[in-house]
Amino acid sequence: MTSTATAEILVQLPREQVWERLRDLSIAHYYVPGLIDTRITTPQREGVGASRKVYQKGTAPLDETVVEWNEGYGFVLRLHQGDKAPLIFKEAHFSYAIEDAGPGVTRFKPSLIYTVKWGALGVLLDRLFMNGVSRGMLRKLSLSFKTFYETGKPSNPAFKAG
Repeated sequence: MTSTATAEILVQLPREQVWERLRDLSIAHYYVPGLIDTRITTPQREGVGASRKVYQKGTAPLDETVVEWNEGYGFVLRLHQGDKAPLIFKEAHFSYAIEDAGPGVTRFKPSLIYTVKWGALGVLLDRLFMNGVSRGMLRKLSLSFKTFYETGKPSNPAFKAG
Protein backbone atom coordinates (compact mmCIF):
# COMPACT_ATOMS: atom_id res chain seq x y z
CA MET A 1 0.00 0.00 0.00
CA THR A 2 1.40 3.38 -1.04
CA SER A 3 1.23 6.25 1.43
CA THR A 4 1.63 9.95 0.82
CA ALA A 5 2.56 12.69 3.26
CA THR A 6 2.33 16.26 2.01
CA ALA A 7 2.50 19.89 3.08
CA GLU A 8 2.13 23.23 1.37
CA ILE A 9 3.16 26.81 1.89
CA LEU A 10 2.97 30.09 -0.01
CA VAL A 11 6.21 31.74 -1.09
CA GLN A 12 6.06 35.46 -1.83
CA LEU A 13 7.88 35.19 -5.16
CA PRO A 14 6.75 34.46 -8.72
CA ARG A 15 6.86 30.78 -9.74
CA GLU A 16 9.49 31.45 -12.43
CA GLN A 17 11.84 32.93 -9.84
CA VAL A 18 11.29 30.02 -7.43
CA TRP A 19 11.93 27.56 -10.27
CA GLU A 20 15.28 29.14 -11.16
CA ARG A 21 16.55 28.27 -7.67
CA LEU A 22 14.65 24.98 -7.25
CA ARG A 23 16.11 23.49 -10.45
CA ASP A 24 19.60 23.72 -8.89
CA LEU A 25 19.84 20.26 -7.32
CA SER A 26 23.13 21.13 -5.58
CA ILE A 27 21.72 23.51 -2.93
CA ALA A 28 19.20 21.38 -1.00
CA HIS A 29 21.33 21.63 2.17
CA TYR A 30 20.60 25.38 2.27
CA TYR A 31 16.95 24.69 3.18
CA VAL A 32 16.36 20.98 3.91
CA PRO A 33 16.48 20.56 7.70
CA GLY A 34 19.25 18.24 8.86
CA LEU A 35 21.30 18.18 5.65
CA ILE A 36 24.93 19.25 5.90
CA ASP A 37 25.92 18.85 2.24
CA THR A 38 24.62 18.00 -1.23
CA ARG A 39 26.78 16.68 -4.08
CA ILE A 40 25.75 16.06 -7.68
CA THR A 41 26.96 12.57 -8.67
CA THR A 42 26.17 12.53 -12.39
CA PRO A 43 27.50 14.62 -15.28
CA GLN A 44 23.88 15.64 -15.88
CA ARG A 45 22.96 18.37 -13.39
CA GLU A 46 19.20 18.55 -14.02
CA GLY A 47 16.41 16.62 -15.70
CA VAL A 48 15.50 12.93 -15.59
CA GLY A 49 18.56 10.88 -14.68
CA ALA A 50 20.39 13.59 -12.71
CA SER A 51 21.45 12.29 -9.31
CA ARG A 52 22.79 13.67 -6.06
CA LYS A 53 23.93 12.47 -2.66
CA VAL A 54 22.63 14.25 0.40
CA TYR A 55 24.49 14.08 3.68
CA GLN A 56 23.28 14.29 7.27
CA LYS A 57 25.54 14.21 10.29
CA GLY A 58 25.88 10.72 11.75
CA THR A 59 24.00 8.81 9.02
CA ALA A 60 24.86 7.21 5.71
CA PRO A 61 24.42 9.45 2.67
CA LEU A 62 21.20 9.12 0.70
CA ASP A 63 21.03 8.97 -3.10
CA GLU A 64 18.34 10.98 -4.86
CA THR A 65 17.75 10.48 -8.59
CA VAL A 66 15.36 12.53 -10.72
CA VAL A 67 12.69 10.26 -12.21
CA GLU A 68 10.30 12.99 -13.36
CA TRP A 69 11.08 16.56 -14.45
CA ASN A 70 8.30 19.08 -15.05
CA GLU A 71 10.09 22.14 -16.44
CA GLY A 72 9.04 25.20 -14.47
CA TYR A 73 6.85 23.23 -12.06
CA GLY A 74 9.01 20.74 -10.14
CA PHE A 75 10.41 17.25 -10.14
CA VAL A 76 10.23 13.86 -8.44
CA LEU A 77 13.24 12.17 -6.86
CA ARG A 78 13.65 8.46 -6.17
CA LEU A 79 15.24 8.05 -2.72
CA HIS A 80 17.72 5.19 -2.50
CA GLN A 81 21.00 3.92 -1.13
CA GLY A 82 22.62 2.17 -4.05
CA ASP A 83 19.93 -0.06 -5.55
CA LYS A 84 17.80 -0.25 -2.40
CA ALA A 85 15.22 2.03 -0.83
CA PRO A 86 16.33 3.53 2.51
CA LEU A 87 15.27 2.44 5.99
CA ILE A 88 11.86 0.81 6.26
CA PHE A 89 10.79 1.62 2.71
CA LYS A 90 10.18 -0.77 -0.17
CA GLU A 91 10.29 2.36 -2.31
CA ALA A 92 10.25 6.08 -1.66
CA HIS A 93 9.94 9.19 -3.81
CA PHE A 94 10.06 12.86 -2.95
CA SER A 95 8.10 15.38 -4.99
CA TYR A 96 8.97 19.06 -5.15
CA ALA A 97 5.98 20.77 -6.82
CA ILE A 98 5.36 24.47 -7.38
CA GLU A 99 2.41 26.28 -8.92
CA ASP A 100 1.16 29.80 -9.39
CA ALA A 101 -0.91 31.00 -6.43
CA GLY A 102 -1.69 34.54 -7.52
CA PRO A 103 0.37 37.47 -8.79
CA GLY A 104 3.93 37.13 -7.48
CA VAL A 105 3.03 34.17 -5.23
CA THR A 106 4.03 30.50 -5.55
CA ARG A 107 2.49 27.51 -3.79
CA PHE A 108 5.17 24.97 -2.78
CA LYS A 109 3.85 21.45 -2.22
CA PRO A 110 6.44 18.89 -1.11
CA SER A 111 5.32 15.26 -0.82
CA LEU A 112 6.85 12.00 0.32
CA ILE A 113 5.32 9.04 -1.55
CA TYR A 114 6.34 5.67 -0.17
CA THR A 115 5.60 2.02 0.41
CA VAL A 116 6.78 0.45 3.66
CA LYS A 117 8.33 -2.97 4.22
CA TRP A 118 7.05 -5.60 6.65
CA GLY A 119 3.54 -6.16 5.30
CA ALA A 120 0.70 -5.52 7.73
CA LEU A 121 3.11 -4.54 10.52
CA GLY A 122 4.66 -1.89 8.27
CA VAL A 123 1.22 -0.54 7.34
CA LEU A 124 0.29 -0.34 11.03
CA LEU A 125 3.56 1.45 11.89
CA ASP A 126 2.92 3.85 9.02
CA ARG A 127 -0.60 4.66 10.22
CA LEU A 128 0.40 5.01 13.88
CA PHE A 129 3.71 6.78 13.47
CA MET A 130 5.51 7.14 10.15
CA ASN A 131 2.99 9.24 8.21
CA GLY A 132 2.61 11.74 11.05
CA VAL A 133 6.38 12.06 11.44
CA SER A 134 6.68 12.54 7.67
CA ARG A 135 4.03 15.29 7.63
CA GLY A 136 5.83 17.07 10.47
CA MET A 137 9.13 16.85 8.59
CA LEU A 138 7.46 18.27 5.48
CA ARG A 139 6.01 21.19 7.46
CA LYS A 140 9.50 22.04 8.75
CA LEU A 141 10.94 21.71 5.25
CA SER A 142 8.22 24.01 3.87
CA LEU A 143 8.95 26.74 6.43
CA SER A 144 12.69 26.50 5.82
CA PHE A 145 12.13 26.50 2.03
CA LYS A 146 9.99 29.66 2.30
CA THR A 147 12.60 31.44 4.41
CA PHE A 148 15.48 30.53 2.10
CA TYR A 149 13.62 31.40 -1.08
CA GLU A 150 12.29 34.73 0.20
CA THR A 151 15.55 35.89 1.83
CA GLY A 152 18.20 34.13 -0.28
CA LYS A 153 20.01 33.16 2.94
CA PRO A 154 20.47 29.53 4.05
CA SER A 155 17.73 28.65 6.54
CA ASN A 156 18.86 25.17 7.62
CA PRO A 157 20.60 25.36 11.02
CA ALA A 158 22.47 22.07 10.37
CA PHE A 159 24.30 23.63 7.40
CA LYS A 160 27.24 25.75 8.38
CA ALA A 161 28.31 28.00 5.51
CA GLY A 162 32.05 28.13 5.37
